[in-house]
Amino acid sequence: MPSQLELMDRWGIRGLLGHGWAALMLAAGLAAPPVMAASTQERMVPCLACHGETGQSRIENTPSLGAQQPAYTLIQLFMFREKLRKSEIMNQMAKDFTDDDLRTVSDYLAALPKPQAAENGAIDRMQRAQVLAQKEHCNSCHNADFSGRDNIPRLAGQREDYLAKTLREYKNNTRAGYDGTMSEVLQPVTDAEIADLAYYLAHLSSKSEH
Repeated sequence: MPSQLELMDRWGIRGLLGHGWAALMLAAGLAAPPVMAASTQERMVPCLACHGETGQSRIENTPSLGAQQPAYTLIQLFMFREKLRKSEIMNQMAKDFTDDDLRTVSDYLAALPKPQAAENGAIDRMQRAQVLAQKEHCNSCHNADFSGRDNIPRLAGQREDYLAKTLREYKNNTRAGYDGTMSEVLQPVTDAEIADLAYYLAHLSSKSEH
């Protein structure tokens, strides 16, 4: 299986995270209109209408993005723009974004407050899910407090419905990723265990602000 860096190079994502993106744009023959001509705050209005002005979504199956790892958000926006990840709304929103626009949006969202975890998680269910998360090494890749790192997302305090939906999509290979790690990890995990993991993460508050 190709490494994450090899896949990023193949898709042109790695250059987006550092230098060299202009050359990639020219090589691909892609136009780059100045989408962010308005202020960043103005451009973010439609994004925050769904994802929450304070970084916490109030809409079903719509993720909270406050304090999300900017490298992860950038890659997801790139995938939406290139239609490597399919969502009619997000594909439309991102279609004219330049590389600088992607960075600006990602950095803006990373600076918002982290989402507040759901309260009063059932102790037995939290403990059961914690054991499963340790068994599957979720707390290794996503950090011990599930705040995420680099291109691996923050999960602590995320919406429970969105987490469950996303985990199920990774398992049945309907959610695009830039490698097969999540699909592979989730194959032995049952639907009931996915529900427990989503519950656990939604009720978990990370120590890290960003």
